[in-house]
Amino acid sequence: MSQSLAPAPRRPAIVAALCVAALAVTGLTGAAPPSEPALRATALPYQDPSLPVADRVGDLLSRMTLDDKLGQMTQIEKDSLVPQSDLATHRIGSVLSGGDSTVSPNNAQTWADTYDSLQRTALGTPLGIPVIYGIDAVHGHNAVRGATIYPHNIGLGATRDPALVQRIGRAVAEEMAGTGIDWDFAPCLCVARDDRWGRTYESFGEKPELPTSMATFVTGLQGTTLGADPASVLATAKHYIGDGGTSGGVDQGNTQLTEAELRALHLPPFQEAVRRGVGSVMLSYSSWNGVRSHAHKYLVTDVLKGELGFTGFVVSDWAAVDQLDGQPGFTGAEITTAVNAGVDMVMVPYDYRKFLTLLRGEVSAGRISQARVDDANRRILTKKFQLGLFERPLTDRSYTSGVGSAAHRAIAREAVRESQVLLKNDGGILPLAKGAKVFVAGKSADDIGNQSGGWTMGWQGRSGPITEGTTILQGIRAAVTDPSQVTYDRYGNGIGGSYTAAVAVIGETPYAEGRGDRPNGMGLDQEDLSTLAKLKASGVPVVVVLVSGRPLDIAAQLPDWKALLAAWLPGTEGNGVSDVLFGDHAPTGKLPMTWMRSASQQPINDGDGKTPLFPYGHGLTYGATPDPDPEPTPSACTAQFRTVASWSGGYQAEVTVKNTGTGPLTGWNVAWDLGGSTVSSLWNGSLTVSAGRATVRNTAHNGALSPGATTSFGFTANGPTGTPATQCAGS
Repeated sequence: MSQSLAPAPRRPAIVAALCVAALAVTGLTGAAPPSEPALRATALPYQDPSLPVADRVGDLLSRMTLDDKLGQMTQIEKDSLVPQSDLATHRIGSVLSGGDSTVSPNNAQTWADTYDSLQRTALGTPLGIPVIYGIDAVHGHNAVRGATIYPHNIGLGATRDPALVQRIGRAVAEEMAGTGIDWDFAPCLCVARDDRWGRTYESFGEKPELPTSMATFVTGLQGTTLGADPASVLATAKHYIGDGGTSGGVDQGNTQLTEAELRALHLPPFQEAVRRGVGSVMLSYSSWNGVRSHAHKYLVTDVLKGELGFTGFVVSDWAAVDQLDGQPGFTGAEITTAVNAGVDMVMVPYDYRKFLTLLRGEVSAGRISQARVDDANRRILTKKFQLGLFERPLTDRSYTSGVGSAAHRAIAREAVRESQVLLKNDGGILPLAKGAKVFVAGKSADDIGNQSGGWTMGWQGRSGPITEGTTILQGIRAAVTDPSQVTYDRYGNGIGGSYTAAVAVIGETPYAEGRGDRPNGMGLDQEDLSTLAKLKASGVPVVVVLVSGRPLDIAAQLPDWKALLAAWLPGTEGNGVSDVLFGDHAPTGKLPMTWMRSASQQPINDGDGKTPLFPYGHGLTYGATPDPDPEPTPSACTAQFRTVASWSGGYQAEVTVKNTGTGPLTGWNVAWDLGGSTVSSLWNGSLTVSAGRATVRNTAHNGALSPGATTSFGFTANGPTGTPATQCAGS
């Protein structure tokens, strides 16, 4: 259907919403739309964009039946809608595309057509409440062939560039807007503490400060005000809470920490996302000390919604509510547990008829209160109104042609080169001369799928030419003066002694959670080892480009390599790697994870006393000669005080301690005048108070700080807020 005949796209217009108003009055969902003057005369308050959102929500709620409300709390996979009219019949509030959900042909136009078709079905209900459509666009609009694929979060963490991450968020939002999809299940703000975990690459880093700083992605997706422009997309902070801290790095496992440790390590990124106005939070499959997050009312309702002041809505993860009793199939008890814990929308995702029957039964029996149902609906509908879905329900096709645009690919290439971490460079072999004769080998040298990783054109990802982009080999050939001087063989066959360097692009093949867990070793596979052996035998200096979603166990092979460049999972713009290899840009990336000497050290993290192969924050560059014996400056640290939240009679604060010296700290303490306040709770430190002055000392796990490293502690207090002068001393 042409744009002129369709309901309003995402641009300022109210015709479609007013059509629905007339239908609500007449009750005729199939009637022809009346003229525009008649529409204006019959518009209802909730369809008046000039009214405050809270008033519109209140008016709409007053008109909704119980079935309308229960439908808003239901999210289903688009392919489960058989027939599609069930979307309207059951008043479904949200649709998603799971990791392997696609359209045919897979392009932006088809995705937009699919979205608009579903949205028109939803608008055909008496109240005309639009659906909100969710997808895991975790490193670009990664389900859409031809979209720009950015480095996974571990690489973005290596950039230490929050402003770049915000720009990436904006670019992703624009490509999503071009397909109509208005809700991104991103960013992942997990703090990955064990590299054996298969989702390590979804983490920006192992210390809470790094994912916290990268919550700028939320602002990139949503804008400074949700819905202020047509490309605004609802963001999701996930997975709340502690999924990166499970014992043994087991996916969906158990995080065994004290509350103070949980708050110190895993809560700060979510605090920052809430501060930035994130619209939704997705819960984690994992448990905290044996209690699943989806059943944890204290963490979800008391801490997230209460203490942190989160006003958006909470969505469950894929079929996670179904897991609460450990048995297949929904039960009413599971639904009640999750909803009463604070889940506002349940990602069913398939058997929505059974789910709605059970949910209705639990509400009718009083086990879920009408007030809880209304609260969930108020949260969901508020975001739909703020996004402008009632006024702009359909795809804004002006963004569709921008999917995979040159401008977005340029941002991705910038991100790739900023994410490269140079770990070894013996003899200054890098950068390579553009006139050098180079042999390229390795399974990931000419493979878009491998360099993009999981969650790319499918949940687990796959090897091969899965989408458009530039492979690392193509980037190398484009960078050199004479492409004929570059020879490629995946397995290293045919190399001779005449080459300046052999570039081995090796590492992991794609995976996602579950399949990506590596409890039994984290070394290179047999193909990589065989390829490396052939290159070593030639006598040509070997430069390794490691394509992986985490640090790997490579200490035994490292002496054979002249250089090692951690490329992480760079996405579609492999020329960002060659930009660094050939010196167009010097490497600036810093390790977001501590690099193990062997897998037996896992979990290994900064400050835990274990000796790594490369420490957290390590990263070389070109032309710099570090002082081999820098003079340490002991006891140099700063403490930055920030008020996180305040209320009548009290406040919550966070203090960030930074080692500003050139030598390591083994401990620290921070002191300040309380100014009449009294500390009521404190985490990540030990408190003493004397003569109105508070002193907080490090705990056993956060006292050791390498130069430039930071940690933080937090507290709640009764009394007036302020910004006291802090004094930091290190030892």
